Amino acid sequence: MLRAFAVAPPPNTRITLLSPFPDLLYSGMVPGLVAGLYAPRDCAIALEPLAARAAAVFMLTCATAVDAAAQCVTGTDVGGIESVLRYDLLSIDVGGVIDPDPIAGAKEHALLVRPIERFVAALRARVDEACAGPRDVVVIGGGAGGFEIALALRARLGASARLHLVTGGPPLLAAHSIGVRRRALRALRRRGVSVHEAACVAVDERHVELGTGARIDSELAIVATGSAAPRWLRNSGLALDANGFVATGPALQSLSSPRVFAAGDVATRADAARPRSGVYAVRAGPPLAHNLRCALEDRPLAPYRPQTHALNLLSCGDGHAIASWGAWSFEGRAVWWLKDRIDRRFVALNRAA
Repeated sequence: MLRAFAVAPPPNTRITLLSPFPDLLYSGMVPGLVAGLYAPRDCAIALEPLAARAAAVFMLTCATAVDAAAQCVTGTDVGGIESVLRYDLLSIDVGGVIDPDPIAGAKEHALLVRPIERFVAALRARVDEACAGPRDVVVIGGGAGGFEIALALRARLGASARLHLVTGGPPLLAAHSIGVRRRALRALRRRGVSVHEAACVAVDERHVELGTGARIDSELAIVATGSAAPRWLRNSGLALDANGFVATGPALQSLSSPRVFAAGDVATRADAARPRSGVYAVRAGPPLAHNLRCALEDRPLAPYRPQTHALNLLSCGDGHAIASWGAWSFEGRAVWWLKDRIDRRFVALNRAA
């Protein structure tokens, strides 16, 4: 969206970008960063210069509330100072969060993979800055994030660490094809990661407890469960889906508040549900920019139909990756080369916008 506005900034419009972090860590490259395949600078997009190229004001501020009726956003800056900003148009693209509450003790004793920026900083302190890295590590989450983080940590910590992946009950990568699941399980077995198809019910300083009653030794527990909606949306006055995400229509516009748009993991298309995936979030950027411009100019909005299938690329942490498109799947170093090329290009495009 900001790239599009950088090419042709909307006239007579003040654009403000709120973010709690000065740099965005591109999520597609985070497993590679954890594995040591990337340096932090390889994955980071500085937001202030990107905003400046779009003639936008950048505020290092975390959104904490939205009032759709009053058309305002409440934010808190790094110093804890609260501010209220009024808007004529609002675009909510904050992604999802991790909800630790279903797992007792997770909030106190585990690292949450979102926000990604905090996770990467906390992981560095636990893994790199400690005298000796953790030897018993448990990753909780059976989706793509859990799979990639587990294998990234295997590459980072070496063969001496004991790695466990707890899927939460359903099979590993349950939303993917059976071919991808088989490839993923083989990849984990070959690299010595133990898989537990059980729910995690509790975490303490030394153990992870499963719903089966089993306990796993854990010096480091990481929660990589699926996206949850930010809690501050609950009192926003916006129409939300059953899970608390912003409900939008074909034009990425709120079903209840026409001055509000939303895209990415924080939103649910009522007419065209899609997986919460970075591919769909990125693809929504250009139509979102188009419809925001149309709304500013009082022109009709254009419906956007997201693709039915998307290319999924799963990193194995060591220069290999698994690709899938619908029921088709493939793996190898060539897939990692493709993923690396796509991800580096995305970061480069946003730096040069």
